[in-house]
Amino acid sequence: MSGWLYVLPALGVYAWLVIQPFALSVQYSFYQWNGIGPSKWVGFDNYIEVFSDPNRLGAIANAFKLMFFYTVLAVALALLAAAVTRGMTSRWGRVSQTVLFLPQVIPLVGAGIAWEWLYQPQGPINETLRAIGLGALAKPWLSDFDTALPAVGFVGTWLLIGLCTMLLSTGMGKIDSTLYDAAKVDGAGPVREFFAVTLPGVRAELTVCVTVTLIAALASFDVVYVMTKGGPGVATMVPGMDIYTIAFAQNRIGAASAMAVVLMILVLIVVIPVQRLMAEKR
Repeated sequence: MSGWLYVLPALGVYAWLVIQPFALSVQYSFYQWNGIGPSKWVGFDNYIEVFSDPNRLGAIANAFKLMFFYTVLAVALALLAAAVTRGMTSRWGRVSQTVLFLPQVIPLVGAGIAWEWLYQPQGPINETLRAIGLGALAKPWLSDFDTALPAVGFVGTWLLIGLCTMLLSTGMGKIDSTLYDAAKVDGAGPVREFFAVTLPGVRAELTVCVTVTLIAALASFDVVYVMTKGGPGVATMVPGMDIYTIAFAQNRIGAASAMAVVLMILVLIVVIPVQRLMAEKR
């Protein structure tokens, strides 16, 4: 009983800041309400709209597409970066990890503004392509329906690769060096050494990386809002941006709350099985 008394203040703050807003969102999701006037009970109509409106489904689909850039690409490149920097001398390894971690300390809004400038039709990326004779590849990256989402997704990769590299480097630092010596005695090369020793040794850190990046992909908002606001059309619309638009541009608090509840359930559906799968393999 005395243990609960110690955690009671933290539980109270958590209930006030997390559970109460979530409970209110669930309540609002069953009403038609503009946020000011009287509300009207509509039952599951807002949820039916989420799963029947092509724009809502498109936003959810875009969030799953972003997983490739936020999770698959970011974690794979972070594994490669951590493995390479591990083999460097301590000084250059730390310098490389610091450079890779820099995007994490940049505010997301600032990063979005910087990358929007880089992607401009006359921006550095297109000017560089023209300078090296690849002008045919230059295009308005954020205005093109085919390239807008990958362009935003690549920014997510850039933002998350540093955090994942730091976590995986920490995990690799804890691996017993005798395991690498034993692998070399058995004739293992760098690739076999990576899959036989390094990868199993960082499974816990890999679980954290995958979990964090999956949540970042599904809940992405800041970068999308700054760079494209969901456009062109709805090519880069994601659930977070869609919730903002429904709530504050269309004044439909109930519909926005239903979308928010669905987003939270999607996060749980995606993250919990991944964590259980990774835990079973440890």
